[in-house]
Amino acid sequence: MTTTAIEIAPDSALLVIDVQQGFDEESFWGPRNNPAAEDNIAALMDAWQAAGRPVVLVRHASVQPGSVLAADHPGHAFKDLVEKRRDGALVITKTVNSAFYGTPDLADWLTERGIGQLVLVGIQTNMCVETTARMAGNLGYDVLVPLDATHTFDLAGPAGLSLTADELATATAVNLQGGGFARVVTTADLLAA
Repeated sequence: MTTTAIEIAPDSALLVIDVQQGFDEESFWGPRNNPAAEDNIAALMDAWQAAGRPVVLVRHASVQPGSVLAADHPGHAFKDLVEKRRDGALVITKTVNSAFYGTPDLADWLTERGIGQLVLVGIQTNMCVETTARMAGNLGYDVLVPLDATHTFDLAGPAGLSLTADELATATAVNLQGGGFARVVTTADLLAA
């Protein structure tokens, strides 16, 4: 198998999606995967900031009653690993799955700066990370998703169907790369690039 070397653009933007305290409430979300996600996110944030590359923090403000991500709930706050690396980052607030439907407008911000490459990390792999990656791919961005810098939760669907968090992450990897939306990579791949 041949792999193409990853080239990180000097202005490649790291999008840190929904790394919020509310996702630590296991009683609300259920079992999660990838306990290393936060360490990998922190390593990438440190690398991006050390290189002077742009970092965008995306925060979900749920409008669902009783949500642990509602703006008036303590879970709305960024996790400490993000909060202490927040300096100089753009903060976008959204109420839906895609960071492209937030305030301020992500596409406008990227266009103003001529940014064409995005690296997406965060929570949940199969929800806001995947949705943002699909939209970014459709909009023509070069999208990289280090799957090991994301995590998600087991999920029940219709008629008794359910998938584990690992199965959902695998499906996201197949959807994104197989569908041509993004390249699925690892944190180590990006740190070495």
